[in-house]
Amino acid sequence: MSLSAAIAPHLPYLRRYARALTGSQSGGDSYVRATLEAILAKPAEFDTDIPARIALYRVFHAIWSTTSRANGSAQSERRATSPDERLQALSPANREALLLNSLEGFSRSETARILHKTEAEVDAQITRTQKEIELQLTSRVLIIEDESIIALDLEAIVKTLGHEVVGVAATRDDAVRKAINLKPGLILADIRLADGSSGIDAVTDILRSFDVPVIFITAYPERLLTGERPEPTYLITKPFLSETVMAAVGQALFFHPAKRVAA
Repeated sequence: MSLSAAIAPHLPYLRRYARALTGSQSGGDSYVRATLEAILAKPAEFDTDIPARIALYRVFHAIWSTTSRANGSAQSERRATSPDERLQALSPANREALLLNSLEGFSRSETARILHKTEAEVDAQITRTQKEIELQLTSRVLIIEDESIIALDLEAIVKTLGHEVVGVAATRDDAVRKAINLKPGLILADIRLADGSSGIDAVTDILRSFDVPVIFITAYPERLLTGERPEPTYLITKPFLSETVMAAVGQALFFHPAKRVAA
């Protein structure tokens, strides 16, 4: 199998990870482009003795770590006072292990391999980051989901993190109405809803009224990860793990500038 063929299936998910890590599609895509350019420039340095996905993320992190360290050192010189500022001042390195393990589904040992750390270091990093994010971020959450069991699962996960679920909607119209009335600080949205309507359309309608971070949840992520249009920064695949939802919720609230205004 050629190198390009080995890498291609993993690129949509690397782009998803890069967006979650940087907080924007443009920022994430710039790192992915730099990763591909590095591989094309020196293909012999791409480790073919390990799974292609792990090797791809290792190259990405070789590029990301240098830049994020520089940004983190500059950021740390400013004293943070509010909860938002304290979170923004955290080094990006404190989020990497959590995202790789929870959002991307790498095992602890695979995460350690990607980051060139020990498993003990990865465990400590994940635990530390989870506690910091969970303690300092609380919000009001609207769940857009037509399957009651899944909605209940999401509600339980969100409440475990200390957030308040202000409503559950099963259709586009219901979702828009509840969002406008309740002004949630975070939305978890399925794509296919009960009456055949679209969760994407519901979110589009909501965002015309006010700004709020959104996490999409779908059994068909490839339909949104096409590269042909703006893509959601936070996208969870069904069936999901609670740890995946927790990581995405923390990251969505962490990065969104209006998160505490809406909450």
